[in-house]
Amino acid sequence: MNTPIVDPLQGDFPEIIEEYLEHGVMKCIAFNRRGTLLAAGCADGSFVVWDFETRGIAKEFCDKECNRGITSICWSKYGQRILVSAADKSLSLWDVVKGEKIAHTTLQQMPFKASLDPVSSSVQCLVCPLSSVPIIVDLADGTTKAVPASISDLASESISLSNGKPADTIPSHIPLAASFNKHGGLICVGNLKGEVLIVDKRSLEILAAIDVSGVSAIKNIVFSRNGKYMLINSNDRIIRVYENLLPSKGAVKVLENLNSEVNELERVEKLKAVGLKSVALTGEFQDSITRVHWKSPCFSGDGEWVVAGSGNKGEHKMYIWDRAGHLVKILEGPKEALVDLAWHPVHPIVASVSLIGLVYIWAKEYTENWSAFAPDFKELEENEEYIEREDEFDVMPETEKVKEITIDEDIEVDIMTMDKDSTFSGSDCSQEELCFLPAMPSPDVVEPQENGVVSTSKMEESNHSGPPFSENGEQNDHMTNNPNESGSRLRRKRRPSEKVLEMQADKGGKPPKAKAPFAQSV
Repeated sequence: MNTPIVDPLQGDFPEIIEEYLEHGVMKCIAFNRRGTLLAAGCADGSFVVWDFETRGIAKEFCDKECNRGITSICWSKYGQRILVSAADKSLSLWDVVKGEKIAHTTLQQMPFKASLDPVSSSVQCLVCPLSSVPIIVDLADGTTKAVPASISDLASESISLSNGKPADTIPSHIPLAASFNKHGGLICVGNLKGEVLIVDKRSLEILAAIDVSGVSAIKNIVFSRNGKYMLINSNDRIIRVYENLLPSKGAVKVLENLNSEVNELERVEKLKAVGLKSVALTGEFQDSITRVHWKSPCFSGDGEWVVAGSGNKGEHKMYIWDRAGHLVKILEGPKEALVDLAWHPVHPIVASVSLIGLVYIWAKEYTENWSAFAPDFKELEENEEYIEREDEFDVMPETEKVKEITIDEDIEVDIMTMDKDSTFSGSDCSQEELCFLPAMPSPDVVEPQENGVVSTSKMEESNHSGPPFSENGEQNDHMTNNPNESGSRLRRKRRPSEKVLEMQADKGGKPPKAKAPFAQSV
């Protein structure tokens, strides 16, 4: 769509289902950083990467060691690797270009979410098991470290996972939520008491605590793309958005200084006081009528919108709010439960996964409004006869002609350098970023013809044998198989053109036999 002719008063959020993607039974999805590739985990343990520009499968990854469903999928910062967690308690890191498994480890409990460290060179990941505290897994050697999830019982609880069970009992149906911040120096952990703890990734020390809801368990913690806002989805059916008051870099040092300023308070009160200085509540989202639970909430690429899916069974419905908390759109899809969703990093597009395994692409329905940009433009309800002015096509004097723009035809045009996208900061750019996968053409497959069925097509294979041309240059009524493809592909033999035959007849000689007739595969 041509951007200059789009009405600027229209909201920049999706409105209709543009199309859907189908491949097996897909369960979870994730866009890469540029939004050019879409990864989808399937129920059979495999996952695929879609080229989002062409909406075709760029590469399929099959793990012979895994036959259970994929629970989460995550891209590395520059798209070179993909981390997948499966229901068989496995955790695998894959090279996207080579299609090879780099690292593999098996956990003691099933991971329902796993995310890579935002630092591009790191092989550490944050894993949220189904019924224990979040852990940090080093994929290089398979070692794990548990992340503290409570401040009241921190002194007495042991965070060792040697026996596979944490010190505090966590119901198996309520997993804990955890997420890295933008630069990976901090980990935000939500617990069953409605608290969000800010933990130093290196020392695993709790630096601040945010009292969110008091008694409701935290289900999701999501940061906006620029790291300025944090979204918290709790079990009280309310989504809260906080503004991050900490700097993008050096946040650990700032939190340590804030802790030293309130050193006279008790430990719990001190952490909550630091938490009040770290974030500020900006909006709350809920459906006060239906009191629906929310699934997979996330920000838009620019952080201006918040989208969340309905948790009701048999309902494929998504709610979109602005960041202040005003509901702007409700998207209703087919009668299929919503499993996962993701907002495109750059464009107003949302991809949602249904319970039957289809990925629906929601896009904006653009309406052209030419008069909004050209005040003298007149929209016509029906065709009208145009009467030209008397002087409309008169030759204008040279003085009134618009000066032509001079173009230097000798200037060198750079076709190799790419302009930087304003959506991404300069520190986020990298020459090694993977934006597209090379196309792998697949040969055409000719279906075998059923016995007893005769076709009148000229491209059909025949059982006759003999030379492709007769002595007088006429083509025989048969086709030959290509020996290089064991009969699966056919070749078509062409006779010389009429012009060639006439030229040969004028010379008084017989047309020569075709030495190497042109073959075209069909």
